[in-house]
Amino acid sequence: MGKLKHLLAATVALSLAGPAVAAAEDIKMGALATLEGAFTALGEDGLRGVKLALEEFDYMAGGKKIELITGSSDASPDSAIRAVRKLVEQDKVQLVIGPLSGSEGLAVKDYAKTQPNVTFLNGSSAAQDTTLRSPAENFFRFNTEGAQWMAGLGEYAYNEKGYRNVAVLAEDYSFPYTQVFGFLEPFCRLGGKSAIDARFWVPIGNKDYSSVIAALPDDVDAIFVALGGADAVNFLTQYEQSGGDLPLIGGSITVDQSVLGSKGKARSFVVGTPSAGPVSDTWDDPRWKEFVGAYQKAFPDGFPSPSLFAHAYYVNTKAALLALNEVNGDLSDGEKKFREALSKLSFETPTGMVSVDERRNAIADIFLTEVSEGPDGNLLNKTIKVIPQVNQTLGVSYDKFLEYGQVGRENPTCG
Repeated sequence: MGKLKHLLAATVALSLAGPAVAAAEDIKMGALATLEGAFTALGEDGLRGVKLALEEFDYMAGGKKIELITGSSDASPDSAIRAVRKLVEQDKVQLVIGPLSGSEGLAVKDYAKTQPNVTFLNGSSAAQDTTLRSPAENFFRFNTEGAQWMAGLGEYAYNEKGYRNVAVLAEDYSFPYTQVFGFLEPFCRLGGKSAIDARFWVPIGNKDYSSVIAALPDDVDAIFVALGGADAVNFLTQYEQSGGDLPLIGGSITVDQSVLGSKGKARSFVVGTPSAGPVSDTWDDPRWKEFVGAYQKAFPDGFPSPSLFAHAYYVNTKAALLALNEVNGDLSDGEKKFREALSKLSFETPTGMVSVDERRNAIADIFLTEVSEGPDGNLLNKTIKVIPQVNQTLGVSYDKFLEYGQVGRENPTCG
């Protein structure tokens, strides 16, 4: 009876230990995206990018199976922290891909500093100070950020479009501040104007733009619009209905496929709108074409072309998988080897080579674009020019770039 008792105890112990041993061979990856609120469509496409990368690697990296666990936010910093804490502290993920939106990224960067044994790779969050000031050693951003995305646009608006005075309409948080700075800094340096009282800031989720549209000045050459998701769709719809006729300059996510590809929302009046960003729908390059084909095959219910959110989440996820392969899945010693591999990583993406700087922010190509009508009537961003390997300080030294000051409603002034 005693032998049987010991045998049963050993059997129970093995049965309990078995799954734990198997689980230890897997790597838990968390993916945080906005799946609630005005940016829901953006977050859904971001997760498509994660899944594309995982499928490319057959959900394996470093000889280990990747288990994906998703978390949802509503683009607010508080919701992002709640979601990422659940992923890290309850679900016990070993690395996180995300978040999506600017101020979420700032919050998750600060949270990362409290979790030194977990590695965080950005989703598509593109606020400047997520990496520029007080970066976290365990937070990597393999997608470029909002000011980088504007490379070439200020010069194009001034020199090619002939604009000299612009109004601004943007959401009132860190990412649009970054975009407005990235556009206005060269535009104003060339002699352009954008008065402080001609800049209009609205909260995320704003639905009624009638008062803003009525207040827009009529003595400007164009409106620089930095709105995303449902906010962009609502403004563009209401502006057209109001008879608005000022030319537009698009922030990266304002004319992204998450807006242009919205069902039934195509508007001819945005054709010709210049913009810039990390992707271009019509880029005639085999790497991009292959990515678009894979996206369309995997997600026939997605957008006509991958949004910049799908692209950014794909690139960050692929970086994680490549680095895991480099270290044979070794996440021991506080994931030290894994982070060293990420720091040294340089790889091909659908939009060219990417690497990271000493603050772990991407250096990559940027596309100057204009909205055009595709052969089947859908709206696309047509490639005008590729600006190669743009870094976060836009070609000047780090110390000199810091002298520009933090992005915000009034930086730069150029009134």
